[in-house]
Amino acid sequence: MRYEIRVEGHMSEALTEAFPELGHVVMAGHTVLYGEVVDDAQLWGLLARLQALGLRVLEMRQLPEP
Repeated sequence: MRYEIRVEGHMSEALTEAFPELGHVVMAGHTVLYGEVVDDAQLWGLLARLQALGLRVLEMRQLPEP
């Protein structure tokens, strides 16, 4: 499954390095993390990491398969 997670603000390089399994792009006012998520456990782990780092998730969505 492919996911896109939109986070409030511009994540620093150090913060994006905390998510090596995901790509990222910085847009006006937010950062978008995206990539493959193999199962629910990995997804919950990503969300827990975001919360532990004090990042606010604005939106999360599963992307259609290509």
